[in-house]
Amino acid sequence: MDLPQAVRDAADTSAITQLILKERESRDLGRWDDMRDCFHPDSEIRISWFRGNGADFVTGSIDMARRNVLAKHRLSPIRVTLSGDRAVCTMSAIIEIPVALKATAMNLLSYTRFVYRAERREGTWRIVSFDAVYLRDELTPAVPGHSIVIDPNELKLFRPSYRLLSYVLSQQGYAVDPDLAGEDRPDSIRALMRGIFTWAGLKSD
Repeated sequence: MDLPQAVRDAADTSAITQLILKERESRDLGRWDDMRDCFHPDSEIRISWFRGNGADFVTGSIDMARRNVLAKHRLSPIRVTLSGDRAVCTMSAIIEIPVALKATAMNLLSYTRFVYRAERREGTWRIVSFDAVYLRDELTPAVPGHSIVIDPNELKLFRPSYRLLSYVLSQQGYAVDPDLAGEDRPDSIRALMRGIFTWAGLKSD
């Protein structure tokens, strides 16, 4: 017996939500096989320090953990927009990275919006793409009363919406993509969302 469409939609929404949460939790906890299973082979990841497919993203995440760059993620509830066997998923997130700069323990917070495309193939939902929209960031001492001074000239090359994240990652040896979607370039956000929603056969907000 066919289930009502509303029931099928609810089941798909739940499955996709759990998929996205599994990918992020696996990333934070170092469950690399679980994380790898979340991506389709032709998936594309486009974030500050990485661009490539899902399998290589897992490999890069393992390397990042080995470098002791231990990013964690605080996530909002996920919005899932269904379109048959395709879906667009968005959520607010805060990336937290503890880091030592100038011999001082610091905490980086990067405020973002994560955007996923998911697709059901052969009955299974997996991730097709993962993008981050960068809003703003901040850097604070891990111990109150401690402080560091960063030469403003060291920050000039970095975008305002992810300036400090770029600085911290560059200090760890990463090349940061300067052309990602960010709140300092509203047109870049509109272009990203338009492309993603078009892929799903939907109109962007």
